[in-house]
Amino acid sequence: MVRGGLRKLVAQLEQDIAPAVVQGARIIEDQAKGLVMQGSVSGKGHVASKPGEPPNNDLGDLIRGIDHVELEPLHALVVSTAGHAAPLEFGTSKMAARPYMAPAADIRRKEVADLVARAASIAIRKSGNS
Repeated sequence: MVRGGLRKLVAQLEQDIAPAVVQGARIIEDQAKGLVMQGSVSGKGHVASKPGEPPNNDLGDLIRGIDHVELEPLHALVVSTAGHAAPLEFGTSKMAARPYMAPAADIRRKEVADLVARAASIAIRKSGNS
């Protein structure tokens, strides 16, 4: 009986938490895009960001490359596929870092953690193991 209850709880946790994990990834994705867009001017008036600040949007390829990927029900990643994403995030021997992904995660970490915690609480109540 306990074993069946545990299986039910695990299934309910996966069902209720998976959407929260994906929603959390979307929140961080949106934050990263916002950091790149914030105060940027594209085209002729473009000004590069200062070291340590998020990069300023220019042609939009960095923002278009930011996405989230659901790996499995309880695992999601926020990725940046633009060719210059990693050099901007981490810097190079010739350019200081202009991070935007890690700061986005840091800014929204508590919100995402609370979202997942609420989903877990709901799952526990639904499974009858409160």
